[in-house]
Amino acid sequence: MAHVVCDGCVNCKHTDCVDVCPVDAFREGPNFLVIDPDECIDCAVCIPECPEAAIFAEEDVPEDQQEYIQINAELSKQWPSITRKKPAPDDWEKWSGVPNKLQYLKR
Repeated sequence: MAHVVCDGCVNCKHTDCVDVCPVDAFREGPNFLVIDPDECIDCAVCIPECPEAAIFAEEDVPEDQQEYIQINAELSKQWPSITRKKPAPDDWEKWSGVPNKLQYLKR
């Protein structure tokens, strides 16, 4: 089972998780990160690094965020790899803790 980036990451896109991933499984989009399920080794080191608590083991993805499993799988095939931490977006604080952000996800 892979890990999944969910709703909390949309428009916050902290990249602390990227620095600790031993297999470079993260991919970067305009305002969101995803994990490539084919690369993820289920080590879970990324979970405590996410300040938005947006990363879950696939079996623990909240019921209202199940669609992010497919989103991670699809977008990880389209977006480029990210392997180093970058600054968060300037307006991340505005989005931190905001629920139901799927509508703002830029693909």
